[in-house]
Amino acid sequence: MYRMTTASSPLPSCAPTPEPAPAWARRAAHAIALCAVPSGLWRIAMASGVYVGYGDQVLREAFDIPGWGIAYVVGLAVLAELAALFPVLLVSDRWRPLRPAVLAPLAWTASGVLVLGALSQLVVLFTVESHSYLSSGTPQTVWGFAFAPLLAIPALMTAVTWSYAKRHRAG
Repeated sequence: MYRMTTASSPLPSCAPTPEPAPAWARRAAHAIALCAVPSGLWRIAMASGVYVGYGDQVLREAFDIPGWGIAYVVGLAVLAELAALFPVLLVSDRWRPLRPAVLAPLAWTASGVLVLGALSQLVVLFTVESHSYLSSGTPQTVWGFAFAPLLAIPALMTAVTWSYAKRHRAG
C-alpha cells in the first residue's frame, strides 16, 4: 500500500509515501469539475442577458438582474466550479494542503452532503409541485441538460473519496 521514498530523492526520508491515485480515480475527479461547467455556463448566460427561459420581469423581480443578481449568479457559478475542483486535491501526488488525517474526513463529509443534497433535490423534483418561472419547452430542456450532470457528482465524489481514504489508510 505504501512505497518508501528512493535514495535518489533530494531529501532522504523514511516516511512512507502513499501510492499514486489510480487512473479511474483521476478521471472521476476531473469529471466532477467538468460536470459543473454546463450549469455554470447557463448561469453566466443568464447573468449576461442571454434568453434562458426567464422573462425580463422575472429576472428583475426574482433574480435582481440587472443589478446585484448578476454578481450573485456569476459568483455562484465560480464558487460551484471551485468546489468542483476540490476532488482534484484528493488525486494529486504533488500538492497536499492538508494532512490525510484532516482531508479524508473533510472529503467524506463533502460526499455525504452531496449525496443528501442530490437525494433531496430528486425527492422535491418528483413529489412537490414546484412553481417555476422558467418557460416550458426548449428553455426547460436546455436547463435540464445543463443541470443534469450535477447529479453525477455525488457518486463520483464518493468514489474518489473512497480511493483517497483507501490509499491513505494508516498501515
